Amino acid sequence: MKDKKEWYIEYEIQRDRPGLLGDLASMLGMLNINITTINGVENNRRGMLVMADDDEKIEVLRNIIHKVDNITITRLRPPTMLDRLAVRHGRYIARDTEDKKTFRFIRDELGLLVDFMAEIFKKEGNQLVGIRGMPRVGKTESMIAASVSANKRWTFISSTLLRQTVRSTLAVDEMSTDHVYLIDGIVSTLRSTERHHSLLREIMNFPAAKVVEHPDIFVRESEYELDDFQYIIELRHHPDEEITYEMLNNQALNDFDVT
Repeated sequence: MKDKKEWYIEYEIQRDRPGLLGDLASMLGMLNINITTINGVENNRRGMLVMADDDEKIEVLRNIIHKVDNITITRLRPPTMLDRLAVRHGRYIARDTEDKKTFRFIRDELGLLVDFMAEIFKKEGNQLVGIRGMPRVGKTESMIAASVSANKRWTFISSTLLRQTVRSTLAVDEMSTDHVYLIDGIVSTLRSTERHHSLLREIMNFPAAKVVEHPDIFVRESEYELDDFQYIIELRHHPDEEITYEMLNNQALNDFDVT
């Protein structure tokens, strides 16, 4: 018996009609391709995860659909993390057109953001994520929720969530790949000690997930670069909100609430 392989199929509906989805499902059934998940992902588009035991059946399906006037295939590939999230939540995550590693969310999309970060945290090895956003938009809460969703423990290396936290050492059981390390880029670079910097360098080299709030300040005040980050997340209260550090430049750092 052949092992089944998962595929992501996305198609655009050119002319909707009753029974269209049923016809497609019947076509998949005749090819012995099983639908595991299906959802609308954008206007007039549907996405589905399917299982097939033969790659040639997928090519047959592609060729058949190309002959159908009512729908057009827009994606047919092994599913990416973004494909899985699109089917789960019914929409694609907004992405910067020039910088493909920058992803944009608004506060109403915290559920999608948490799922997105959780998928990153589940990956093995070094996963360095930067998160931009104005105060009280939900950055820290999202990081903690994503850690829980990924079944990972979270450890603050620096933070201002409840009171200012600046760690200089970690317990033995806190240094493991089952942790997500949360770093406030402002606190770690502008309000800390050399002992903290030493710990920070150790954490940055450790093969585990790390999230840096305020990555632009972190990069500006340290030896690290934005190219070191695999993902940059921007979180806003509304789509037109500007993320700015003007308040930082206009007042003492100790007076600025960066939570």
